[in-house]
Amino acid sequence: MKKLLLLILTAIFIANCDSKDPVEPPAAYDPTPYNLEVGYFPVPDLPADNKLTVAGVQLGRMLFYEPKLSKDGSQACADCHKQQDAFSDIRRFSIGVEGLPGKRQAMAVMNLAWHHNGLFWDGRALHVRDQALKPIQDPLEMNETLPNVVAKLSADKKYTDQFIRAFGDANVSPERIALALEQFMLTMVSNNSKYDKWKNGQATLSESEERGRILFFTEFDPFGTERGAECFHCHAGFNFTNDEFMNNGLDTDAEQTDEGRGKVTGNPVDQAKFKVPSLRNVALTPPYMHDGRFTTLEEVIDHYNTGVKPSATLDELMQYNIQPGGLQLTAQDKADLTAFLKTLTDETFLTNPAYQKPE
Repeated sequence: MKKLLLLILTAIFIANCDSKDPVEPPAAYDPTPYNLEVGYFPVPDLPADNKLTVAGVQLGRMLFYEPKLSKDGSQACADCHKQQDAFSDIRRFSIGVEGLPGKRQAMAVMNLAWHHNGLFWDGRALHVRDQALKPIQDPLEMNETLPNVVAKLSADKKYTDQFIRAFGDANVSPERIALALEQFMLTMVSNNSKYDKWKNGQATLSESEERGRILFFTEFDPFGTERGAECFHCHAGFNFTNDEFMNNGLDTDAEQTDEGRGKVTGNPVDQAKFKVPSLRNVALTPPYMHDGRFTTLEEVIDHYNTGVKPSATLDELMQYNIQPGGLQLTAQDKADLTAFLKTLTDETFLTNPAYQKPE
C-alpha cells in the first residue's frame, strides 16, 4: 500500500513538473526600427544619435508611466500629462510629491518631433532628452535624484531586461533613461482631428466652423471691412505653432513677475516671452497661458480681441490688438472662432493604445 502511494505521489510530481511553463529566454538586443506614422505631416528631422527602435520606444513608454522615477513612488510623468487630456494637466499648476504647486502650467506632450527651438515655456531644454530628466529632479515635481532612479530601475529585472533589448546591455544610466523617454515622446503624434479630416477631404466644416477658420487665417484690416483675428501669424502651419518665443501682451512691464525666455538668455529683448504652444487639442487643455490665468477659450479670444497690454517686448504682430477697440470681433466672430478651435480636437490621440500605460 505504501509502495502504491509512493508511486502515485511520484507520478503527480512528474506531471506537475512537465506542466510547468517554459522558461522565458534571456533578453537580447533588438534593434528593430520603429515605424513612425506621420500621415500628411512633413517627415520630421529626428535625432540621428537616437534612432527610434521598437524596444527603445517601449522602454520609454514604460518609464513615462513609472512612479519609481519620483521620490516616494507616487508619481509618474503620466500623472501630469494625462492621455484623456491630450497629455496635459488641466490643473492650473501641477502638484508635486511634496504637495507643492509648480511655477508654470504644464505643457501638453504631443508632436514634439517637430519642435526644434527648445522645450518648456522658456525653452531651457534644448532637446526632448534634456526636458525628460528635469521634472524628475525638480523639488516642486518628482523631487528625486538620478542616482536613486538608476538604483531602483537596476534592481528591477523587468527594466534591466528592457534596457538590454533597447541598448544591448543591462546598464541603466540617466543618459539612457533620457534617450528612451525621448524616443517614446517623439512617437506621440496628433494629426487626426476634424480639421485634418477636412484638409484631407474626409469631413465638412459647419458654417460656424468655416467662418471661424476664415477668421483664424485672415489678417485684421484697420482701414477696411475685414475682421480677421490674426491667429495664424503665431499659430501657423500643420502644427499650429511657429515654434517661437513671443510676448503676447499678458502684462505691462510693471505687472510682469515671470521673465520667461529672458531668464534663460539673459537678453532684455526676451523679457516676458514664452514658447508659442500648438493649438492642437486646445479645447481639451485648459487652463491657458504659461500661468494658466485663462480657464476658457472664450477668455483667450477676449484677451486677443481687447485685452492685450503694451510692454517693451510686446510682439509687433500685436500692433492692432492694442488699438482702441482691438480686433473688433463681434460675439458671433468669437463663437465662430471657438467652434473652429474645437475642430482641432483629435479623439484618436486620446485613446491610441500605443500611448497608453503598458500592461
